Amino acid sequence: GNMPPNICNAAYLASQARQLADSYSKNVITRVIGEQQMKELGMHSYLAVGQGSQNESLMSVIEYKGNASEDARPIVLVGKGLTFDSGGISIKPSEGMDEMKYDMCGAAAVYGVMRMVAELQLPINVIGVLAGCENMPGGRAYRPGDVLTTMSGQTVEVLNTDAEGRLVLCDVLTYVERFEPEAVIDVATLTGACVIALGHHITGLMANHNPLAHELIAASEQSGDRAWRLPLGDEYQEQLESNFADMANIGGRPGGAITAGCFLSRFT
Repeated sequence: GNMPPNICNAAYLASQARQLADSYSKNVITRVIGEQQMKELGMHSYLAVGQGSQNESLMSVIEYKGNASEDARPIVLVGKGLTFDSGGISIKPSEGMDEMKYDMCGAAAVYGVMRMVAELQLPINVIGVLAGCENMPGGRAYRPGDVLTTMSGQTVEVLNTDAEGRLVLCDVLTYVERFEPEAVIDVATLTGACVIALGHHITGLMANHNPLAHELIAASEQSGDRAWRLPLGDEYQEQLESNFADMANIGGRPGGAITAGCFLSRFT
């Protein structure tokens, strides 16, 4: 997270993912998917976020196989990897913008887990996805008012280009369905609204599967890295309604952290 954003871009994340595979070649395979392949896959929402940047968006897929059993389904971890988030056309205030290099910490956390799993040679199958890109203003940047077609086929009206993490993650959540995972966990610096709700000391957790949520809360208490569950009620989904697409990418100020989770729940 402390790496400066002129060095730590999506290509840097990809190089770290490849080095991990080189170091643990017995159990780890890394594939890096670039913009052309994303376009062929229909990941137009993910691609839109990085359009304004000169740095290519790259999705790094790290596969660890520690269980050779045919019926051993993988756990998939998805990390938001916005190596710098200016907010795009909906640009952020200049004060504190230097800290937007930390918007890739979800991807950093997933990378750390994958490295730990490989070092310990755990008897499980895990796939980690580092969703790397950069959100910048520019002549090619996506705009408020754009309508994007996601990999799932659902359409999204962009009301704020600074609500970009969900636009990246929604396509990755659709992509990882091909692995038929036992569980999917995404890790992201997704909303400032979560900090307003819970402060700087507790992570917000949302889930559509109660047993998994209970396991994650128990793990957070055991590790001291505390999490607090937030609701995913249908009543919040109404805030994402759009007149021009299947949904909008923001739902207003009330419950901003929850509506971001509700948005992603439509892709799981």
